Amino acid sequence: MMSMRKVFHFDASRETYHCDAAVVWCYDDRFDVPFRKFLKHIGVLRPDSIKVAGGAKCIASPDHETDREFIFDQIRKSIRLHGTGRVILMSHSDCGAYGGLSQAFKGDTKVEAAHHQQELQRAASHLAQAIPGMEINTYFVDFEGIWEPDGN
Repeated sequence: MMSMRKVFHFDASRETYHCDAAVVWCYDDRFDVPFRKFLKHIGVLRPDSIKVAGGAKCIASPDHETDREFIFDQIRKSIRLHGTGRVILMSHSDCGAYGGLSQAFKGDTKVEAAHHQQELQRAASHLAQAIPGMEINTYFVDFEGIWEPDGN
């Protein structure tokens, strides 16, 4: 049998927890701290984080259909394991998965924001069809704040 050496000590609860929301977001670190603060601000203290390049893009316009199914499977596991009843979908400005602000949108932040609003609506629609009954919230994050598209 392989042996292991403890390299860091901590104490964590062994209790199963109830998740406040499954959060599908990008792993771009520029937005990690403000988005985590925002989640706390809206009462999401125990998220099940699903971090993938592009965040909600994997549902709205995946590179491969299997990407969308993978995310849906992760959300279903969050529901089953942690009682999740809410999903938060996030996309952000200057996302490399979308080609970046300067390349894909020629530096036009309004065009980029409109595109992300459509993508978030498409992602929410796909999710609602795949997993009915979930509360779904969508957010676009740029370098000035976090925006909630109309109809959220």
